[in-house]
Amino acid sequence: MSFFVYIARCKDKTLYTGYCKNLKSREDKHNIGEGAKYTKYRVPIKIIYSEEFETRKEAMARERQIKSWTRNKKENLIKYRDSDEYRILNNE
Repeated sequence: MSFFVYIARCKDKTLYTGYCKNLKSREDKHNIGEGAKYTKYRVPIKIIYSEEFETRKEAMARERQIKSWTRNKKENLIKYRDSDEYRILNNE
């Protein structure tokens, strides 16, 4: 079974990071106001980035890591994904 970490862009242009088993279902839940307290009043949201993991534990660890980042670092992850440019911009 797979788990996903995702970043969603909210109506107010803020970013929300979470994890789930099914990306489409989770996006739908957010958009009907059942996803998370943070997104409830910021709908519609659009999942714009995701990563897949084999275990919930891995997904939760990655979610915590991404949530601790600055907005700029999250935007770079979204924009450059797995490129070398991302690693250079973020000193990885």
